[in-house]
Amino acid sequence: MGSECCQVLQIITKQHYPNYSIMELNLRGKVVVISGAAGIRGSIGETILRALAKEGALPAIIDRNDRGFEYQKELQEQGVDALFAQADVTDHDQIKSAVERIIEKYGRIDVVINNVGVNDGAGLDNTYEAFVNSLKLNLISYFCVVKYALPELIKSKGNILNIGSKVAYTGQGGTSGYAASKGGVLALTREWAVDLIKHHIRVNAIIVAESWTPAYDNWLKTLENGEEKLQSIVSKIPFEQRMTTPEELADTALFLISDRSSHTTGQHIHVDGGYVHLDRALLTSKEQ
Repeated sequence: MGSECCQVLQIITKQHYPNYSIMELNLRGKVVVISGAAGIRGSIGETILRALAKEGALPAIIDRNDRGFEYQKELQEQGVDALFAQADVTDHDQIKSAVERIIEKYGRIDVVINNVGVNDGAGLDNTYEAFVNSLKLNLISYFCVVKYALPELIKSKGNILNIGSKVAYTGQGGTSGYAASKGGVLALTREWAVDLIKHHIRVNAIIVAESWTPAYDNWLKTLENGEEKLQSIVSKIPFEQRMTTPEELADTALFLISDRSSHTTGQHIHVDGGYVHLDRALLTSKEQ
């Protein structure tokens, strides 16, 4: 849509709906810390990262994967003042150093998106150490990023978005560490929403169910009946019987961290085609 068309649309809107304004996320120039954004291309974190850049935000990646340097370079070549602060998020000292580096560069933090999530299969048959390491990666890292970013969030009256999982609601089997972590993420979302009201800081979570990502595709390829398993999963998603795309998750993420979601806090937002909550009676007996 050209600039002239946009101007005409704004005039018409103002005439007929004087109290309505064109949707503007107002993310340009906002410093957004996003953990776990150096994943494979097409992963949820990487997709949110690209969406932030398109909106003119200044994304600061915290991740241990060297891929982050590649993403930083690409974004900078596109004119985006992005930063990759490499850190092993199971190490709180490294997280602290990464956050300090971000503050040193930008002088502020407006948003934190906690996106780390590895369904590592640390179940009851695994070791104590494996369980604790899962908590460090999938839960304690969320606490640490927010803890060290909080002074700047208080100054900016910013907000926090946690990326969660349906496993916290439904269980999965064989993944105690991940399930406990994601349950903790939901609890922290509500706890922080209460705790930080006095600072005008909003805190929300997106709950991911079945989303088509490279990691999901790679997992299916490890199964003998991968295609059959995929069809079985897709058939149980009530809305349109398809997986959620990372782009749909990114769109919701950007809305939740934006000014357009200014009175939304303490919420668990399910972007899942009704997978967790809708009645399975919506499906035919064959699909069930």
